Amino acid sequence: MQPIRVHLSVLIVLLLVAISVPLMGLTYEQGKKAAITGAEQQMRLLGRHAIDRYRSLFYDGFATVKIAAALEQLNSAPPAGFEANKAFLVAALQGSPFIDGIYVGYPDGSFIHAVNMADNPRWKKRLEAPDAAVFALRTIERDQQEGAVSTWRFLDSEGLEFGSSTTSDVNYDPRRRPWYKAAFRAGQPVAVGPYVTAMTQSLSLTLSMPMQQNPRVIAGIDVLLETISEILAKEAVSPNGRGFIFDREKKLIVHSDKAMMDKILAGYDPSKAEGTANALTEDPTVEAVRQLLRVPEPQPDRMVRFTIGDEPYLAQISTVMFSDLVKGNTIVITAPLSDFTGPNVELLRRTLLVAAAVVLAGILAALMIARIISRALYALAGEAREIGNLEVEPRARTMSWIAEINTLGHALDSAREAIRTFALYVPRELVRRIVSAGQSGADNGLRQEVSILFTDIRDFTTISEQHSPEQVVDLLSSYFELCNRTVEHHNGVIIQYLGDSIYAMWNAPSPDRDHAADACRCALALKGAIDDYNRANRLAGRPELVTRFGVHSGEAVVGSVGATARRQYTAMGDTV
Repeated sequence: MQPIRVHLSVLIVLLLVAISVPLMGLTYEQGKKAAITGAEQQMRLLGRHAIDRYRSLFYDGFATVKIAAALEQLNSAPPAGFEANKAFLVAALQGSPFIDGIYVGYPDGSFIHAVNMADNPRWKKRLEAPDAAVFALRTIERDQQEGAVSTWRFLDSEGLEFGSSTTSDVNYDPRRRPWYKAAFRAGQPVAVGPYVTAMTQSLSLTLSMPMQQNPRVIAGIDVLLETISEILAKEAVSPNGRGFIFDREKKLIVHSDKAMMDKILAGYDPSKAEGTANALTEDPTVEAVRQLLRVPEPQPDRMVRFTIGDEPYLAQISTVMFSDLVKGNTIVITAPLSDFTGPNVELLRRTLLVAAAVVLAGILAALMIARIISRALYALAGEAREIGNLEVEPRARTMSWIAEINTLGHALDSAREAIRTFALYVPRELVRRIVSAGQSGADNGLRQEVSILFTDIRDFTTISEQHSPEQVVDLLSSYFELCNRTVEHHNGVIIQYLGDSIYAMWNAPSPDRDHAADACRCALALKGAIDDYNRANRLAGRPELVTRFGVHSGEAVVGSVGATARRQYTAMGDTV
């Protein structure tokens, strides 16, 4: 059996846990679902945005090369129409920041090429261009007598020339390049690559097409795949999100991580291809996504969940359908699910901390409340024990903010006052000993050995006649108080007050092995105490109460005698 404070504390804690745990679980699940739903929507939007940027990039490039193929002035090999051609090429680069270079190759091996050095610093380093140079324009002029001459002209942001370099050591022939050959053979626009550019060793994709008026003249533009990688990295869906582009053979051509792009670039070098293939395995997401792409799927735009190890991932897969030039390329946006549910887990952690604090506060509050309640109940229980022991002296009432405890305290106060009043008429020690001896309910007396003491005041009638009733009562009360205290001190109990006499008994109701000796000692003690009492009375001018004592031991019938509603504990028989 546990104290009430333990029960109250356990009950309150259980209630707090029963309420807080489901709420925390519900909060976590709802937050997790909302985070995943939001992540899927965000990734769908990002996938569509990436497709739009990819479309915009190639449409801009295709539109530019298509315009170039329609310009009559570009049909003539340099130096013919140089200024007009320069103005167009620079304007094309200014209008499309994603184009690395625009060029035209001629059937005699002549070549004109404009590049944007601001967006690709490798050009400036490769050409050792002035710091102020923004664009560079190259012409290769071929003459049967003088051979080939290559000239690089450096232009500022407005296209104004402020420097150049010329060389006759020309080993570049556009007619041998893949972009020229593919467009010439196809007789229509083609996409070539990815491949590594000759001048800057950049990974590029080329769009080229024959000129409308002369199919042997081929116009082309270069789009750097690194630029696409930067776009994917800049618009990453999460801190650990990744963007990929696979070609129609499911070969990775773009990775949003710059270090991985360097490995992809190295992979197009035959001497480094094997090492690069091994290096790409450093990103386990690549192979996992490649496995997803091998599963036929009719929908060009889909959301997929997959796992790498024990880590769940989300992937938005979007297949390029907008152009035959890059049709079949696939853009994939991936991110670990924890990037989206992580904040929710952190929220759950904070919720758990708050809940733990609330539970702890609840425990402290429960202990405090239980202590307040139990302290009041313990106080009331102490009062009840005192009343049971007939210790009924007045004391401060136990107060509480609980109405029921106050009601109980009031009831105990009433009981204390009632018993205290009743004890004035019934010998308190007698009742206490009867209860402790277990004889309160006895209907028949028990025969046993007892010692009896009777006292009598000599000439008490005369004393009563000579003094007022009030004086007699006061005198007798102090006399009985002295007698009662002395008898109880010697293990006896006063059974009755008989006028001016007392009737005391030993060995009942409580057993007393030395009852005869105790009775004798009590008589002697009473004699001495009453003598002192009388001396004080003489000095105060009060009458002396000369007392006679009778002590006897023997068998008697001891028990409760009387009617059902009114009984008296006494001893009867010849001994008495």
